[in-house]
Amino acid sequence: MVQESNMQAKKATGQFELIAKTFMGLEPILAEELTRLGADNIQIGRRMVSFTGDKEMMYRANFQLHTAIRILKPLAHFKAGSAEDVYEKVKKMDWSLYIEPGKTFSVDSVVYSEEFRNSRFVTYKVKDAIVDQFREKTGDRPNVSVSNPDIRLHIHIADTDVTMALDSSGESLHRRGYRQESVEAPLNEVLAAGMILMTGWHGECDFIDPMCGSGTLLIEAALIAHNMSPGIFRKEFAFEKWPDFDQELFDSIYNDDSQERPFEHHIYGYDVNPKAVNTALLNVRAAGLTSEISVALQDFKDFTQPANPAIIVTNPPYGERISTYNLLETYKMIGERLKHEFTGNDAWILSYREECFDQIGLKPSIKTPLFNGSLECEFRKYSMFAGKMHEFRSEGGVIKTEEEKKAMAEKHRFKKNREFKKRLDEQEQNEEGDIRSFTFHSLERQREEQQRKERFANRRRDERGEQRKALFGFSDEKRGSYSSKDRFKKGEARRRDFEGGWKKGRTSRPDRNRKFKKD
Repeated sequence: MVQESNMQAKKATGQFELIAKTFMGLEPILAEELTRLGADNIQIGRRMVSFTGDKEMMYRANFQLHTAIRILKPLAHFKAGSAEDVYEKVKKMDWSLYIEPGKTFSVDSVVYSEEFRNSRFVTYKVKDAIVDQFREKTGDRPNVSVSNPDIRLHIHIADTDVTMALDSSGESLHRRGYRQESVEAPLNEVLAAGMILMTGWHGECDFIDPMCGSGTLLIEAALIAHNMSPGIFRKEFAFEKWPDFDQELFDSIYNDDSQERPFEHHIYGYDVNPKAVNTALLNVRAAGLTSEISVALQDFKDFTQPANPAIIVTNPPYGERISTYNLLETYKMIGERLKHEFTGNDAWILSYREECFDQIGLKPSIKTPLFNGSLECEFRKYSMFAGKMHEFRSEGGVIKTEEEKKAMAEKHRFKKNREFKKRLDEQEQNEEGDIRSFTFHSLERQREEQQRKERFANRRRDERGEQRKALFGFSDEKRGSYSSKDRFKKGEARRRDFEGGWKKGRTSRPDRNRKFKKD
């Protein structure tokens, strides 16, 4: 039986359960944001933070959180051991409360279960259950729209535990709305905001990104410095199409700038690529932040000591998606510039390769594991000081605070059970993985088993061939047999001969052959 997710108990207070999705490593930062926002019952999970709140809290979470990717509103939790169970449980829910006549909907499914091998099949069963309920009750059925639905539904399955939820965000919240153009491998806006908040910076000094790319860190820094809501640039949220949408309430949230604050310092961005500089300037203008942010063409190797106290937060190339001439020399140059031209300040660097960090040649005061897409990176802090470390400490200088020491101890325990360049293990992914990065490990195991069998069969065939050669003086190859690869080559030759026949009388290739080539 479908059990409502504490709905009855919370109706009296107007509160309900909510889930905020985020990136791996940003969960504590998101929880801090929710605390400042006034959310209740905050619990940190993996790539998510659950909490409770009313309609205003849901609107504010979408509009004001810097580190949330998506806000989900669970409708029900239930058990299901098969797709048919899902169909029956979903069909029992009253969907007329959420989908009005003539409205469209879509379903996004996330599956971590051995019982459900295909997430698309789950999606189809949920759609069928909803459509069949409307058809039986009204004679009409709602339409499904993938591109721009009125109602977005989300089903999450872990083993046999199922959560059915409404997606209140719609398009991912990292799509702020200010990005006009981009460069290769741009930094995600939510990740950029999380990096800045992890440093503890809220506008207390100048902010510098000497490798700014399209300017994402610069703009997110300005939003944080002014305490501006990142949703101010978005055109719409999914909850605006809900039947119970409160336009007056959302307008009051949208127009409330009472928590914004002035920024007394400045934000500087530099890049060696003229296209990146022009793109960053375009995005900064679109965000209306030209008075706070300056962007200039400059190589990091020409960086000099800033006149005022400042913090550097940057995301140099890793050599994965962006190729850089002599990558290790680039990181060596970064370390040299920081050591000689950034004394008295802190620098934070996000990177992927251990060998790149080694080339910086500086000892970090803190290392934090952080995912950039599928890459398991580290975000490292470097406290720069003049002279030698023992002299700095003898004069009362602090390299690592007690909080940083505690955090580093936790990170060491985490790193002990992982390798720097590997993803999470299979069990962690299946149980608590991200919505957008799930891999069906059961299917992977089947493929691996099939590949193992094929390798064994090939080895046995080779052994038999060697035995025949030893006994009879010839191998399978000399007897005139041919492999499946040879058959494929002969088939290709026949296809080319066939194509040559129709090519004589045609100037373009027919659709059937285009499809064949794609496959």
